[in-house]
Amino acid sequence: METKLRLPSIFNDVIGPVMRGPSSSHCAASLRIGRFARDLMAGRIDSVHVRFDRAGSLAQTHHSQGSDMGLCGGLLGWEATDPRLVDSQSALADAGIDLRIEIADLGDPHPNTYRLELVGGGERHELVAISTGGGMMEIVEIDGAAVSLLGDRWASVWFGGVEQGLERCSELVDCLTTWEEVDCLTVYSGPAGHLVLACGDVPLGAATEAAVRQRFPGWTLRRIAPVLPVLTPAGMAVPYATAAEMLAYNEGRGLALWELAVTYEQARGGLAEAQVLAMMAERVAVMRGGVAIGLQGTEYADRILGPQAGRFVVMDQAGRLLDGGVLNRMIAYVTALMEAKSAMEVIVAAPTAGSCGGLPGACLGAADAMGLADADVTRAMLAAGMIGVFICGQATFAAEVAGCQAECGAGSAMAAAALVNLAGGSARQAVDAASMALQNTLGMICDPVATRVEVPCLGKNVLAAANALACANMALAGFNAVIPLDEVIQAMAAVGCSLPSELRCTALGGLSVTPAAREVERRLRGE
Repeated sequence: METKLRLPSIFNDVIGPVMRGPSSSHCAASLRIGRFARDLMAGRIDSVHVRFDRAGSLAQTHHSQGSDMGLCGGLLGWEATDPRLVDSQSALADAGIDLRIEIADLGDPHPNTYRLELVGGGERHELVAISTGGGMMEIVEIDGAAVSLLGDRWASVWFGGVEQGLERCSELVDCLTTWEEVDCLTVYSGPAGHLVLACGDVPLGAATEAAVRQRFPGWTLRRIAPVLPVLTPAGMAVPYATAAEMLAYNEGRGLALWELAVTYEQARGGLAEAQVLAMMAERVAVMRGGVAIGLQGTEYADRILGPQAGRFVVMDQAGRLLDGGVLNRMIAYVTALMEAKSAMEVIVAAPTAGSCGGLPGACLGAADAMGLADADVTRAMLAAGMIGVFICGQATFAAEVAGCQAECGAGSAMAAAALVNLAGGSARQAVDAASMALQNTLGMICDPVATRVEVPCLGKNVLAAANALACANMALAGFNAVIPLDEVIQAMAAVGCSLPSELRCTALGGLSVTPAAREVERRLRGE
């Protein structure tokens, strides 16, 4: 099946990014937006004026969930795993860059909209970007011209200014077309003049740049590096984009879900099978490290909850808890990962940072209880990633758009499929388990206490793992899912659109506005 639309990558959209911070849609996405802005200014930035819509999610959560931290780190050119991120705002000021954040009535249609005015090096540029969930972002406007840049390709932006007419624009396009590094060209017009956007699988070469500059001296070039680990090759085609298409493809093949995931990701990113397996193995190692750190006990000042995961293990081993078997191992791992995340340790968003405990905790906990190796976990996580591709492609992972059903609910569906894979179940059983798990979480709201990603996020991640275990066993026992996974995903998207904004990560409804939550807010503010 050939497509001109961008399709999710397991490692871009689903199992990743590898990052620090409480929220992928805040920390990781804003860092990527900041890195784009830095490239747009060729690293010469004197001031940044950021505006957030008063009615959006970021007005309430931009500081506590790490948007400011990530954006500053990106403007400095840092990676999402950089240990300095917690002090990125101070580092930005030390670098001589003035940052001003304003909350205003902007009427932005997307709740996670960033409006940046960048000044430096004698230039001024305006940038509008959105965080689309799970650390993904899209640049939607440059200097008033509507664009669409996802950070999955090398890009060159040529600014012509108002003095360059459309005829000169066409001449530049004709010139760029002749160069092999360029396979996609678009001309945009805005209040500041024309810009030509050239994209390709590789960066624009020095010889190409020199030749174009010589012919078009009035144009300014900005090179934009990709921010995603898996690039989108020209002419990309995938074998399936929905669960129904995948199951039809698998008729007569009998492939396990993890094998179907490898097939998909090879086509999606132009990767070899060994590369796909190695990339997931690296993420499993990070998850394993997060569990170990969380069980040791973590501390962080700006935090609601103290370390609890280690005590759960001690109580379980002492026989002081109800016999939970595999489930108790999962609970310990889930809470350990959530505590590592809240202490700014390196975690894997799976599919988001707010839901980074459910899927990995369930998968690692079950594998350890079953005596399986991390190679088995790697394959199970690939199976989970395939389910995530279907969810991301047809709905969203953004709680700001669809509530926590899009984060912990999606993570539970992915975990159910992973557990079926660990147990040696078929691809169809894994898909049925995912369908049942997602059905059980429709309508789950996002109502963070004190705007932090801790309460009730911790409990919802544990719920995601427990629900996944139940649904995996039900599917393995032959229970009927009744509603196909694709239809459940579409229902989730519709339910999300029906939720009021107060229940979609704005901290304006649900548990967020209880008296106890308000007291926690006051305590964290030092009042």
